[in-house]
Amino acid sequence: MASTSDIRNGLCIKFNHDIYKIIEFLHVKPGKGPAFVRTKLRSVSNGKVLDNTFSAGHKIDVVRVETQTYQFLYAEGDTFHFMNVDNYEQITLLRDVLDAPDLLKEGTNVMLQINTETDLPLSIDMPASVILEVTYTEPGLKGNTATNATKPATVETGATVNVPLFINEGDKIKIDTASGNYMERVKE
Repeated sequence: MASTSDIRNGLCIKFNHDIYKIIEFLHVKPGKGPAFVRTKLRSVSNGKVLDNTFSAGHKIDVVRVETQTYQFLYAEGDTFHFMNVDNYEQITLLRDVLDAPDLLKEGTNVMLQINTETDLPLSIDMPASVILEVTYTEPGLKGNTATNATKPATVETGATVNVPLFINEGDKIKIDTASGNYMERVKE
């Protein structure tokens, strides 16, 4: 058993008869009253996000996980296929379990967390950023760069990202996988 002081992003816990992954947390110490931890939890079974507040010192049941590197092979409808890079074992996961399925490019390495008690996959940690090619975007107007204006762009995986006006088709851009936002243009 752990307590609220052990809470961190990515920690998997048993809560309400399910396993949840902590995706956000904030320790709060108000001027009056006891401290507490405000958390945002994602269910690893169905992907639903839940807000919960734990009082300080509350005991939490931590799930022991093992992390392994897997490579994304391909998607087939709502099913995503991955391969272990060490032993070439393949697994399939549903779209709901993934954090940013629209940003997954074939051949991308991800970290898969596996429950050590049941040997079932819990969640996937995407790389911090991915580099994708812009396949479609409207041309930017010359001289319209004084403001922080953006336009939608479709990348090679089919995701739509807001990009600055100077981005054109064929450019490679770096995208933050946590927020899905444009970071920078990548020169080759």
